[in-house]
Amino acid sequence: MAGTGSAHLRPDGDRVLVVEDLVVEFPAGRNQKVHAVSGISFDVLDGETLGILGESGCGKSSAGRAIMQLPPPTSGTVRMEDNELTGIGQGAMRRHRKSLQMILQDPVSALNPRRKVKDLVAEGLEIWGVKPSKDDIASMLSAVGLPPEVVWDRRPHELSGGQCQRVCIARALMLGPRVLICDEPVSSLDVSVQAQILNLLEESKERFGLSMIFIAHDLAVVKNISDRIMIMYLGKVCEVIRSEDLASAALHPYTRLLLDSVPEAALDAAVSGEPAAVVRDRGSKSETVELPSPLAPPSGCRFRTRCPLATERCATDEPQLREVAPGQFIACHNVAG
Repeated sequence: MAGTGSAHLRPDGDRVLVVEDLVVEFPAGRNQKVHAVSGISFDVLDGETLGILGESGCGKSSAGRAIMQLPPPTSGTVRMEDNELTGIGQGAMRRHRKSLQMILQDPVSALNPRRKVKDLVAEGLEIWGVKPSKDDIASMLSAVGLPPEVVWDRRPHELSGGQCQRVCIARALMLGPRVLICDEPVSSLDVSVQAQILNLLEESKERFGLSMIFIAHDLAVVKNISDRIMIMYLGKVCEVIRSEDLASAALHPYTRLLLDSVPEAALDAAVSGEPAAVVRDRGSKSETVELPSPLAPPSGCRFRTRCPLATERCATDEPQLREVAPGQFIACHNVAG
């Protein structure tokens, strides 16, 4: 399979989720469309956390929502265990959403402001006609670090952002999911709270036997929580690498740019600031460059307009993912491996 866009997919076995050739496009008026995701593939093993890393606008959140069929992808396939999720209709998809849950970036907006915490945690099961007991709700609240006797009758506006995100996590876990998709779950929270939520997700993964997809733009956060990382740029996959190899062995010029934008000490911290502004290095100078538009992405390699290694071939031939080391795949014409 080397030399194809799915070269990094692993054999069937312990995979709980397989996404192949995923395309997500949105109409943008005047016969234009946004090329949010352009034919990416990836898989997630049982008990694994896959990090999806990239700048805002790279398509990582669109990919996460397409897995949930919110909305369905333009093309491609999403398979969870033995169930094909694409093209099955809303009714059939609803039956699979118990095992495939998502945590969103803004926890306050994700919660109904009129409902109390006890009702918010229970509502997922109640939609399925199952009324959880008071003990079940209290147990789940305790599991996510919320004292039931304190938050039981409170509404979202009476909670902090971190507490609201804990409620969102409890609500998702009540359904007993196999896969939890976390879409920038800590980016809207205070730095002091981010580590607590990340630790909670790690603990929940072990306690409830979850696999996770963790979507973020913060390289240090993704590195610390993920087993495997997929780096995206403008709707394409640039590199797939094991988390422990990221700082020392990453090869793609875009991955290196992201690494250079983060202080070395921050890579070993639980949380860090956002990556620095878009910069291309030219000798001793740094020049701010304009990002290409997803309405008209560059031909060939989409990173070529910012890449210090770009050649004429990069403008005409799209690089395909190829294995350069065990467990490491890159899409670049000019990196040896």
